[in-house]
Amino acid sequence: MATSIQRLLHTLTRRPSLWLAAPIWLSLQACANSAAPPPAPTVPLWGTQWQLEALGSQPVMPQSKASLHFPEVGRVAGHGSCNRFSGSVTVKEDRLAIGQVASTKMACRGGAMEQESSYLAALQKAQRYEQQGDTLLIHTQGMDQPLRFVRSK
Repeated sequence: MATSIQRLLHTLTRRPSLWLAAPIWLSLQACANSAAPPPAPTVPLWGTQWQLEALGSQPVMPQSKASLHFPEVGRVAGHGSCNRFSGSVTVKEDRLAIGQVASTKMACRGGAMEQESSYLAALQKAQRYEQQGDTLLIHTQGMDQPLRFVRSK
């Protein structure tokens, strides 16, 4: 911009009638250089909570607490079947990628640990999502059918 101003000043000293246009040109230059960055896209997942209904073709165990929560931009949390978990998430258009999750380490019985292990492994292989009303489908690598969630009330 400094060279543009220098050129303008050089031109103005040679053509004094252009002094009237200088303030307009300077205002336009200032506005062009102070443009605000575009706002971050809004994603309908932020602030939502979901209850897991099916791990692909397998329904979850009765009384399962498996859930998924998107508390804020870039974060995911929830309940496996026995333990709570949290981690990072990246969402762009219909693409979804969940980073490494951290979880508590409580033990439980009756197949709940196996369900939780499968659930957390599937989440970390998430590739894309679809939201259809109160249903959330998360398509994962290696599963023929998506994880299916229903919106928590």
